[in-house]
Parts: sequence; C-alpha cells; structure tokens
Amino acid sequence: MKAAVLREVGKGLNIEDVRIGKPGPHEVLIRTAAAGVCHSDLHFMEGLYPFPLPAVLGHESAGVVEQIGSEVRTVKVGDHVITCLSAFCGHCEYCLTGHMSLCVSPDTKRDKDEEPRLSSATGSMMMQYLNLSSFAEQMLIHEHACVAIRKDMPLDRAALIGCGVMTGVGSVFHTAGVRPGETVAVIGCGGIGLAAINGAAIAGAGRIIAIDMSPSKDNLAKHFGATDFICAADTDAVKEVLEMTKGGVHHSFEAVGMTKTAEQAFGMLKRGGDATIIGMIPVGQSITLPGPAFLGEKKIQGSAMGSNHFPVDMPRMVDMYMAGKLKLDEMISRRVKLEQVNDAFAEMKRGEIARSVIVFDA
Repeated sequence: MKAAVLREVGKGLNIEDVRIGKPGPHEVLIRTAAAGVCHSDLHFMEGLYPFPLPAVLGHESAGVVEQIGSEVRTVKVGDHVITCLSAFCGHCEYCLTGHMSLCVSPDTKRDKDEEPRLSSATGSMMMQYLNLSSFAEQMLIHEHACVAIRKDMPLDRAALIGCGVMTGVGSVFHTAGVRPGETVAVIGCGGIGLAAINGAAIAGAGRIIAIDMSPSKDNLAKHFGATDFICAADTDAVKEVLEMTKGGVHHSFEAVGMTKTAEQAFGMLKRGGDATIIGMIPVGQSITLPGPAFLGEKKIQGSAMGSNHFPVDMPRMVDMYMAGKLKLDEMISRRVKLEQVNDAFAEMKRGEIARSVIVFDA
C-alpha cells in the first residue's frame, strides 16, 4: 500500500510502498477513506516531540472495515468507522475509573517478538504512529482504537471527529465542564480551537471570545459560535478579555501549544476560573504563573484528547453534525491527495487554513 513515511526529522514525508500485516485476534484492518492533516503531526515532523523512526504518520481518520480478528466484537466487516489515537485496554485503573483517554496499556499494541503491523518494502520494521498511522491506504489497529458510525455520515467530515473535533469539543464538555451562561475564551482558531468554540456554543456558553494572531479568522470564528474576536497581533489579549468581561472568564482554552499563550490563558481567568491547555507545548518548555493568583482559586489543567469516552462521544458527535449543530463542512479548507501531504503541512505552518483533509480513492 502507499503511505506517507517520516524517515528524518525536518525532511518532510516520503510516499512509499509499505507492507501491512493481517489482523490478530483483537485487531481490525481498515480501508482508509480520509485523514485530516493535524498540527500534532507537525510537532513530530519538526522534532518538538521525539518519536522512533521510520514511521507512517497520520492520526485523524475514518474508513471502512475490511477484515477483523477472531476475537473482535466491537465492529464488523463493512462498518464505517472513526479511529481514535487514544486506544484503550478496558481493564487498567484508568479505564475502570472512566479515564479511558489516559490509558497507556501495552495490550493495545503488538509484542516485540510478534511480526510488526507495518514494515518497509524490504521487510524492515516501520513504527506505527499513535496507534493508527492513517496517512496510508490501510490501517491495522486494535479494535479499541475505532468506533462504528452511521453510514450516511460523510467520511471526509467524520475523519475530523477522530482528533481535532474530539479534542476541542471534548475539552469543553468533559475536561472543563462548561455550563450554560458561562463565559469562555479560546486562544487559537485553528481546527482544534474552532472545535472548542463550536463546543462552547453547543454547551450554551453566554459569551465566547475567540483570540488569534490572524485578523482573517474573525468571521470564521464567529461562524463557529464566537460572540467576540480579538486579534492578538494588535493588542494585549489578556487586558482586552479582562476589560470586556469586567474581571475575566470562567473558562479559557489554549489551542496553540506555546508557553506564552498558556500563561495568557491563566491570566484572563476570573476568580474561581479554570484554564485548559489543549495545545502541545514542546518538550523541555515550562510555563511560569503568578503564585498569588492561586489564592483566587484559579486552576490550570491539561486535556488529553478531550478527556474522551470516544466509543460513546463520537457517534453522538456524528448525530450533532447530521442535526446541523456541529460544524464540520466549514472546517475543511482543502481536500488533497496523499501525494500533496507536504504542501498541506506548509499551508498549515503559514496559518492560511483551518484543515486540509487527505481523501483516498474508493
């Protein structure tokens, strides 16, 4: 099969022929229909997060089940599915206490003495990326890394739910627990930030302030549910939020992955507010916060894939889209072929688009 392979940090992806194995007892072979081009992949491509190479990248995807292992009970051949990188085992402490997105059990991977799921054309091992490797014509994954959805859902839009939308909306619903009437600020209006804005609107937030360096994101953010927009390139965003809300917001969401914006997210909180860091702050970087602010019961927290329960959450999000509540059509800026993946990442770095989606031929 054709796949986009990262062999060296900073060198882009190579389109190569890659071998894929047969499903083990709890594994599923999926024909990839669409894969979103997510900023998280870029972090690994640029070396901000280390990962063993060579690897097939991609982690935001949807497709159709082609084969299943002998013990698979969650999906069947022909099912349309959304994948999720936070594969879960179902029996560890995190899973049993309802924190499936934190599961890191080795049970969802193959043992080192087993044949690898992916290998090069010459037979050498190739690393599977974030349990998925969806920049490829097929995926071989654990059954607890995908969920079946209704077949009238367009798969190019379903793919977005697999990471960016689940992360953004989930951080609002699950991690922060936004309630009707509360005030929200979202820093960064890329795919995840737009999903957080959309999620806050669905949750009934009374005021949603979108913040981005690009003034062109104003209308887009408001289309997703923002009531206000601040161009951070022109003003002090923290000062603006504090003045607009007369003291700060109940919830802030950082969807950029920078030290400065994480500190800003905390700085724009009202007393008792919480800042949720969704973005991936590079390895080795730290944030600095004013100690006295904690006397106002302000909180800062992380969010892993929207604190999801994806086998339940994702089908519900599909229903939200089909009902016109979840905005996915507007999030796709371009549909591209696998061979155009490096161009899509270049556009992402320039901040020109919300999301590119790789669409595979049927």
